Amino acid sequence: MKLWKLIVLFIVAVAMLFSCIPDQAKAMNEVSAQSAVLMEQHSGRILLEKDAHTKRRIASITKIMTAILALESGKMDDTVTVSARAVRTEGSSIYLKEGEKIKLRDLVYGLMLRSGNDAAVAIAEHVGGSVEGFVVLMNQKAAEIGMRNTEFANPHGLDDAENHYSTAYDMALLMQYAMKNKEFRKISRTKVYRAPDPEGKSERVWRNKNKLLTKLYEYCTGGKTGYTKRANRTLVTTASKDGLDLIAVTLDAPDDWNDHIAMYEYGFKHYVIAKVDQKRMIKKIRDSFYRENIQASRALRYPVTEEEMKDLRVKIHLLRPHKEWKKDESRIPAIVGKAVLYLGEEAVDEVPLLHKKSTSKRDRSFWNAFHFLGVKNDG
Repeated sequence: MKLWKLIVLFIVAVAMLFSCIPDQAKAMNEVSAQSAVLMEQHSGRILLEKDAHTKRRIASITKIMTAILALESGKMDDTVTVSARAVRTEGSSIYLKEGEKIKLRDLVYGLMLRSGNDAAVAIAEHVGGSVEGFVVLMNQKAAEIGMRNTEFANPHGLDDAENHYSTAYDMALLMQYAMKNKEFRKISRTKVYRAPDPEGKSERVWRNKNKLLTKLYEYCTGGKTGYTKRANRTLVTTASKDGLDLIAVTLDAPDDWNDHIAMYEYGFKHYVIAKVDQKRMIKKIRDSFYRENIQASRALRYPVTEEEMKDLRVKIHLLRPHKEWKKDESRIPAIVGKAVLYLGEEAVDEVPLLHKKSTSKRDRSFWNAFHFLGVKNDG
């Protein structure tokens, strides 16, 4: 065979090889981070990942945990007296003064927007009784969330302990949890915050360090930056477009802003949220006893590619009606079944189905509580 034919065949073979590499792999090959994750916020589905479960130092993205513990403490309106230990904390600062009195809420804004290490210590001492006590709360919450490869040793992320680390995946879990908190979402997306000056001379003005939010990416909805010499650049952000809410995490990433933009663009290009609303669920119910008397707390939803759409199906599971239910509606249980969304053979989402009449006036408080406690909110 002639040499030129061999060259042509080689070129064709190489082209075919590269055309078979999934877009996902191509996207992650371009990410500078040592570890990275792109997660859909509501379902927790991982859309992209790179070495996502390797333990690494995390720097100031630690402060996401510090913020959510402060928010959940119920003390946001408390006045905090700043200690000498807080003032002496190294690194980034909001320049607190020893003995200064400041609202816990202001400290959380200073923590998230300006990454104040002094604010982190002041928060820890007030919420946990001491920094050491607060660290116990941090690790308890991490275990509760399912952060299995994480250990916290301080509230700020400074490199002052060897046993302070997490993974890209665990940090995505933490951000997913934090984003369920309305006030956290508000703080995370704030570009500029004004806090009273302790001496009453002028207010403090804090501008968010998250450049993705402030100027680089129009779909960014919040996040937290981080850097230390040992951790290098770390970043957790969120972004939303066309009903798709995403979380991106990068650890040890020299080009983190562009990493996040590239991952988001991949996610928004390839995925949509498939929804099955209550009307479509009810259409699948054949039993006349249930058909007009079923309600769901939310729609079924899951992020899918266009190709995966054809593999989605819904199954309805209902209790067999008892004869006495027709005579006495008070005997009908509030939850009478569930709707399950499948992607292929895998159940990817489910929602309980409630009987309207059994959850009317006498059970309205139950219905309201159930709706509030839903694992995932629609929209």
